[in-house]
Amino acid sequence: MIKLEEKKDLSPYNTLRLKAAADYFAIISSEDQLKEALVLAREKKLPIFVLGGGSNILISKDIKALVLKNELKGIELVSETDEAVYLQAASGEIWSALVHHTVDQGWGGIENLFYVPGTVGAAPVQNIGAYGVELKDVFESLRAMDLETGEIIEFNLNDCQFGYRDSVFKNEAKGRYYILSIKLKLSKKPQLKLDYGDIKIKLTERGIEAPNVKQVAEIIREIRDAKLPNPSVLANAGSFFKNPELATDFFEKLQIKFPEIKFFPGSKEGLIKIPAGWLIEQSGFKGKRYGDVGMYEKQALILVNYGEASAKDALDHIKRVQAEVENIFGIKIEPEVNII
Repeated sequence: MIKLEEKKDLSPYNTLRLKAAADYFAIISSEDQLKEALVLAREKKLPIFVLGGGSNILISKDIKALVLKNELKGIELVSETDEAVYLQAASGEIWSALVHHTVDQGWGGIENLFYVPGTVGAAPVQNIGAYGVELKDVFESLRAMDLETGEIIEFNLNDCQFGYRDSVFKNEAKGRYYILSIKLKLSKKPQLKLDYGDIKIKLTERGIEAPNVKQVAEIIREIRDAKLPNPSVLANAGSFFKNPELATDFFEKLQIKFPEIKFFPGSKEGLIKIPAGWLIEQSGFKGKRYGDVGMYEKQALILVNYGEASAKDALDHIKRVQAEVENIFGIKIEPEVNII
């Protein structure tokens, strides 16, 4: 049976540590408990809100719902060939724990996604990505429960409609499904992606000429540690804004005005991706505090709560940053973090 709590403080369950309460709260560690929670929600006529690791959300108000904290666990090797392994992971697993497990086995495909915060269940919602790799590159399928009917449905790659930090679960299917597990195809003969960021530089510094997946993951951890604050020490929600993608003609005009502008190939031909952190830093926000909220001193892309910031403080700062970036560069940056 599930343990139902009322007026539950959610500040320990979101990495920005913003104060908010759930009308009702329960931890889900099995599919049977999830089914029980659906019955309870129908009886009480409550909407359901699914909470994973709390690392990619900004809770701006009390949640008038039954909040289900996802604690589904398990990693299973489903099948394998000479070239690949097919791995199923439960949605409540910590994402970095899954990556750690795969690189220990020498399986490649998600090593560049090491240290991305959050749970496995959040990965397809966001189509998480880092250092030239996205979840969709290794994704096979997922299992999800329809919160209206209790039916378990399988979604394949096309069903998920993955885009840049986007999926069907952030659009027409938002709030309808509880993701139970995901299935990934990983390689026994990895083709490493080393051209993004400082990966090659760090490998060269260590004298590593032919790295394996475990060494790449360790380099990623080192790079991220140098840039990103530990949320248990300094409250934050990870990378807060999406990197904007610009049409080539607009970018070329911008480059004339700002020749030092950083850029990468976009997700589609004809698009150029600009690091949002660079735009924010150039706009003067890196390390600058407004009361107890601000952008991190080592990485301007990270919004941090220095202590007692409120949701209003955070929302006001988001608007402040967006307005100044648009004023200087003519670019509207959008949150990657889900604002509830």
